[in-house]
Amino acid sequence: MSGLYEFASRWTALTPYLLSLLRIVAAFVFIQYGTTKLLAWPGAIIPGGGTVPLMTQAGIAGLLEMVGGSLLLVGLFTRPVAFILSGEMAFAYFIGHAPRGLWPVLNEGSGAILFCFIYLYLSAAGPGPWSVDAALRRPRVELSN
Repeated sequence: MSGLYEFASRWTALTPYLLSLLRIVAAFVFIQYGTTKLLAWPGAIIPGGGTVPLMTQAGIAGLLEMVGGSLLLVGLFTRPVAFILSGEMAFAYFIGHAPRGLWPVLNEGSGAILFCFIYLYLSAAGPGPWSVDAALRRPRVELSN
């Protein structure tokens, strides 16, 4: 039994790093929603190809996804950015998915719900140790002559 407790203890010690990994992977995937809308990269999602106009609902969403996702990817201003993106995903779900039916698996809203709650969690938990935010909080060592 002691082997199980030791494993659990070591696994638990990885929690902060897994938090950073969750933030990085979620942001990497999220950025792609913005780049497909604004840059048609890695592919176009607009029927017939192309991009969405910037000053539209989809354009603003794409901008939030691309810029906010990039900030989350590096872990800069993580808490406020994650909170804003959580709200964006809540709006996306209720505006774009919920009117098409109750069940997320059928209305294609599963991604919006997961991003909403992952980002809500990150807004409370923070970025983890692998982030610009964490690097900026580290005490600086003063060298004296």
